[in-house]
Amino acid sequence: MVNPALLRGSIYGITAASLWGSMYVVSDVTLLVLPPFTLLSLRLVLALLVLLPLAWRHGLAKPNLPNLLRMLAVGVVGIGISLGAQFVGTDLSNAINGALVTSASPAFVVLFAIIILRERLTGWRFFAIVLATAGVLAILDFPSADFAADTFLGDLFLAFAALTWGLYSALVRLLALRYPQPTLTVTVFALLGGLLVSLPASLLELSQDPLGALDAGIVAAVLYLGLVCTAFALLLWNRAFALVPASVASLFFFAQPFTGAALAGLLLGQQMSASLWLGGLLIVVGVLISLRAG
Repeated sequence: MVNPALLRGSIYGITAASLWGSMYVVSDVTLLVLPPFTLLSLRLVLALLVLLPLAWRHGLAKPNLPNLLRMLAVGVVGIGISLGAQFVGTDLSNAINGALVTSASPAFVVLFAIIILRERLTGWRFFAIVLATAGVLAILDFPSADFAADTFLGDLFLAFAALTWGLYSALVRLLALRYPQPTLTVTVFALLGGLLVSLPASLLELSQDPLGALDAGIVAAVLYLGLVCTAFALLLWNRAFALVPASVASLFFFAQPFTGAALAGLLLGQQMSASLWLGGLLIVVGVLISLRAG
């Protein structure tokens, strides 16, 4: 029988990654109007407008200065640098390359789980990661990827985003183990740490790249990205890593490309091939094996 904490953590993590998968359908349009760090700053501000009152209502934990600095630093790495690099990379490259390169994030989570958390990668967990990775490779459209010279810089940003997201996820787990704080508190201070990076960057880019024309659709998209894909999803992701070993929780990220591809088929009319469903099945089996092994 699966441990109840593992089960809850898996639900949180898979839900968060699935919500991020839906983000690709929305963000392509918004990045045509809003520069990357400006969009990220709007997402973070909207998320804080929701989570701060919620935190005060439930009694926001008052961490000591060292813990506060740790949470801000985690936010700088995962929210400011990683998400910022992902947006910049997608803007300089393309969405398909973005999905391909950032799908390496779980491998980096496992790497940092071994280095930072001293987690042991068992044979079953390794097999589960290989199986889920095969599922992602079945879903993603390699022939459509374009790793040409004109996308090289963007692809570097995307690879850096994958690496720093792996580091962020392992650090969230480390905070939960060594410096326990309520997940809501960690998320709020991580968002504030992200703003330390995104706000100055957005002011710089707006001086060179002004906003495009805003309409009701863009506003609705930004609200969705900020409230659902940032506030709610990040809270769930952080909670998942508080409950589940990082080498297990890394597999939850694989729900993102599957959800993105499925929604692209449902909402954008793109073809939903047999490889999509095969890949989804392999991911599910990989997650189940990892949970049993965990």
